[in-house]
Formats: sequence, structure tokens, C-alpha cells
Amino acid sequence: MTKPFRFGIQLTQPAAGRTWAETAQQLEDNGWSSLVMPDHFENQLAVAPALAAAAQATSTLRLGALVYGNDYRHPVVLAKDMATLDVLSDGRMEFGIGAGWMQSDYDKAGMEYDRPGIRIERMQESLAIIRGLFSDGPVNFDGEHYQITDMEGWPKPVQSPPPIHIGGGGKRMLGIAAQEADIVGITANLRAGVVGRDATNDVTPEKFDEKVDWIRTAAGDRIDDIELSVLVFSTQVTDDKESAVNGTAEMFGFTTDQIEQTPMLLIGSSEEIADSLRERRERWGISYIIVQDTAIDTLTPVVAELTGT
Repeated sequence: MTKPFRFGIQLTQPAAGRTWAETAQQLEDNGWSSLVMPDHFENQLAVAPALAAAAQATSTLRLGALVYGNDYRHPVVLAKDMATLDVLSDGRMEFGIGAGWMQSDYDKAGMEYDRPGIRIERMQESLAIIRGLFSDGPVNFDGEHYQITDMEGWPKPVQSPPPIHIGGGGKRMLGIAAQEADIVGITANLRAGVVGRDATNDVTPEKFDEKVDWIRTAAGDRIDDIELSVLVFSTQVTDDKESAVNGTAEMFGFTTDQIEQTPMLLIGSSEEIADSLRERRERWGISYIIVQDTAIDTLTPVVAELTGT
């Protein structure tokens, strides 16, 4: 089932020349669906207070992390933060969670960087706990990594339940997302802990074919209930698409066809980008497009044309 387009933007700080509140208001006024934030320790505003401030400056804009690194907070703390955000925003929170991937965050903070399987197991336990805390009744949980005893979550979120957004690039994470999430974000496999050559080689159109197949297989009958999303690495709005594509292909060592087709890049005029997004939705079912920072001022015509269609 084809889902309508919606658009989000990932920000770490206010847009140039604007306050944080003005940035959020501009997004809402221009028809963007969501404001999301990465979750790292350096060079960005803290996620929870920034999203709460954006909630107070807006009335329809949806808000979330893309995504919370599970290891950075105990699930009881994260559940309270997210339920509070949902209450303060009158039900506009999207709960994004991941296993944590950026090794430099762990190293600089003096945190143990466990192998991916352990981090994923912790995330799964956290998700079960947080879901329980969002629901009625006390939570008891005796897991390998967390133990919770007679804990009642408060406040309760306005949304019942809030939508869950899980991103991943590997088969295991995408399988978990397909079974557990309302929104599945497709990204590179970041098992190396850095955005390097392994990650960039994992975002070709052919790799996306494989990743969507994994999601469809794992989701089974619930596939029509899932919204597929992608975080766009770079947006170049230009009337000289050929030069921009050629330059990007040379930089990444991809063919020009791969650069034009990968969902991780948007290159061309507003009309060309809109056409490419329609083609990608037809091929992969990706309808929730999240871009980064400067696209707030360049992609608005595309947002206006495609949102809700």
C-alpha cells in the first residue's frame, strides 16, 4: 500500500540566522512534518530540552530523536523524558531508538563499547521496558541487562501508544525494526562505528533492494502498517544536475546511475528531485524523507508539492 509523502529535517542547532524557536516555527509554517535530532555528545544541543522547546514554539510539528542511543540512558529515564515530551507537545512525539553506533561517543565518555550483538540485545530489552512504562500498570522485568521492579511509568503519553521509529542497516536490526517499529529507517550498516568506506558502499540502490527485501520478509503481514523512511545524506538543489551528479560520483567512486538512484542523495532541480522521490517510492516504498540542516531553505518547494500525495 502506497503511503503519502511527508518530510522531516534533522538539526543539531538552530538554522543560520534564526533562533531555535524561529527554526521550528519556519518548519511548521512551510509544511514540514517533523523536526528530529541526532543523539551524540558533541557539537549539538541536548535532545530532550531542545525538542521540548520546539514543542512550545509550534502546534503541529512532530518531534523526535533520530535516534536515541540506547546505551546513553537507562530505559526508565528515557521513558519519562519521552512521555513528558508527548504530554508537553499534546501528542506529537515520535520515539526513535537505536542500539548506539558511534564509537567516539563511547570512547570519549569512557563508556564500554560492546560488540553490536550486545548493544542490540540491550536495546531490545529497553524497548520492552519503555513500552511497558508507556502503558497502564506497573512494570516488572528481569532481563540480562535490566531489572525493573513494580515501576509505574508517569506521566503517560498522550498517544496510545506513541509511534516507534527504529533505524538500521544490517539484516538483524532491520528485522527487529520490521517486527517492532511503526517507522523503519533504512540506513547504512554502521557496525564499524564510523562513517567510512564500508558505510558509503552500503547505500547503493542495489543494497537498498536487499534491505527492503529483508524488511518485507521480517514484517510479514504487518508490512502495510510500516512507514519506510530514509535519512538523506546530502541535498543539492541545482539546475545543473549533470555536473553535480558527475562530481558526486567521482567523489564516492559510484556510477552516475547509482548516484542518481540512491535514496541517500537528492540532486537536481526541485522538479527533478520530486520526480526521483516518486520513483523511489514506487521502487522501495520509502515515503518519509528526512533531510539535513541547509535543506530547510532549499527543499521547501518539494515539500509543498509532495506532502500528502
